[in-house]
Amino acid sequence: MAYEVGLWRIGESGEPVRVTSGAIPLESQLEMLIAQDPTILGEPVMIIGRQVPTDFGGLIDLLGIDAEGTLHVLELKRGRTPREVVAQILDYASWVKNLSHDDVLTIYAASRQELPFETTFFNVFGINPPDELNADHRLTIVAYDVDPATERIVSYLSSFAVPVNVVFFRYFEDDGRRYLARTWLIDESKPSRAISVKQRSSTKETWNGQDWYVALGEEGGARSWDDARRYGFVSAGGGSWFSRTLVNLPIGARIFACIPKTGYVGVGTVIGEARSAKEAMLEINGETRRFTELDLKASYRHEGDDQDEALLEYIVPVTWIQSVPREQAIWARGMFANQNSACKLRNKFTLERLLENFNLDE
Repeated sequence: MAYEVGLWRIGESGEPVRVTSGAIPLESQLEMLIAQDPTILGEPVMIIGRQVPTDFGGLIDLLGIDAEGTLHVLELKRGRTPREVVAQILDYASWVKNLSHDDVLTIYAASRQELPFETTFFNVFGINPPDELNADHRLTIVAYDVDPATERIVSYLSSFAVPVNVVFFRYFEDDGRRYLARTWLIDESKPSRAISVKQRSSTKETWNGQDWYVALGEEGGARSWDDARRYGFVSAGGGSWFSRTLVNLPIGARIFACIPKTGYVGVGTVIGEARSAKEAMLEINGETRRFTELDLKASYRHEGDDQDEALLEYIVPVTWIQSVPREQAIWARGMFANQNSACKLRNKFTLERLLENFNLDE
């Protein structure tokens, strides 16, 4: 059950004077206020579209996304009956449920935002977008108050883990000033609200089948981009978690090497299978040479790797198509970065910038 919101002004004599509430003069104004500052809902949400058309003929008032990639359908009550507004938002949910990663980006582009989706996402949340967009969704009815029928229906649906809630705003005027107060029907912090509507894996961006992201961390002096660039390889190790993704790089894959917190420094083609540093052989100027015999800046050793093979550094031979010094690394807000040593590079925003900066064809 929602709590009643009251507001009192302390009078000149110290007595409490209740400020009366009323309906917001224009409900469209409430939509505009949420679009301008979605944090009035109580959590960071990035609005990606207003009056978004669905395939079923309706228009979603506001469509947002949060830091986890969950889509938020926001529908204003606009004087409709409880059955009408609840049926409407559930109908929208049946459409939103099937939106792909590309669909989400298309909706954002249609809203004519000045910045790319990835850049705006980073500006709002301080992180890059997750691999999956629309893995979950949430439904919010926005209203001036909650009538018993709406409360009864929404509470019932919520008990079956339907991700629907009601946020209502009280409007106050006092001495020429205007105020809004927000209350949620259902406490979002309750454990039952953590149950989400899981979607299919197609909420990830489509992979082009050839491009991979490779992280080349230089912390601790265990590896060096200067070595990798000079001799043609990428590497990772110090534990199976770091090496397991790297060893799965297929021969012929196009990789984009990224120094974490610096940027992308090279694009190349994998020309051999991963081998431990003590076993790896590289082709240098037409001569096959043992990796450990090269003039290397970094150690490619990890404490305990002489006793535990899981800690070994693994080397993957690469022919560099283009590479740059770390000082010329390519980076922009919203570009893809990942904690894995290697993974499929799906992010179109990142690929477009890498193709342009490295002068590559599609």
